[in-house]
Amino acid sequence: MSKHNNNIIPSPDSDREGFFLNIDDALPLLDANDIRRAVTRIAHEIIERNRGSHDLVIVGIHTRGVPLAYRLAEEISRIENTIIPVGELDITSHRDDAGLYIRSAGHTTHIPVSLTDKKVILTDEVIFTGRTVRAAMDALVEHGRPASIQLAALIDRGHRELPIRPDYVGKNLPTSKNERVMVRLKELDSIDGVWVYRDAKDEGVNE
Repeated sequence: MSKHNNNIIPSPDSDREGFFLNIDDALPLLDANDIRRAVTRIAHEIIERNRGSHDLVIVGIHTRGVPLAYRLAEEISRIENTIIPVGELDITSHRDDAGLYIRSAGHTTHIPVSLTDKKVILTDEVIFTGRTVRAAMDALVEHGRPASIQLAALIDRGHRELPIRPDYVGKNLPTSKNERVMVRLKELDSIDGVWVYRDAKDEGVNE
């Protein structure tokens, strides 16, 4: 997005041009440096848990899980002096609420390698109910049978409805269901940051 000033941030529905929220109504949680440090820490944790980077593939869930996946892959590649494949996953057709939930159009799935026998790091910006992750795992197996699927999330806001837990978390954030956790990444939004927006009307923004 190109329209930014000191008091305005894109809303969770910012794909609709001109739809913004006043930053005065949101509580800042993470800034660009916090996000950078979280990505670096998660990258190190992934390397340690997997005893290196062999057979790793990072797959980001559209929308903001994708830039996070590329950032993680870049950091792991830098540390390990290798190249980590990155995939992009559109889960729209796999959601159990596809008739009710509207995800931004125009996204496609691109998985550059077979996932069979790979260690897949599934990446999303926020985990909430767990339904997005469940849909993502259904979509992943169409591209091979991974040796393992691990989950990395920048924010874990709780309120799980399914028995799903991330393996790597940037920050655990207790929230109420009527709050929005807004992650903004410069690749899509021209700004890095995480805010909590109080008294949200749409409980389905982060899942």
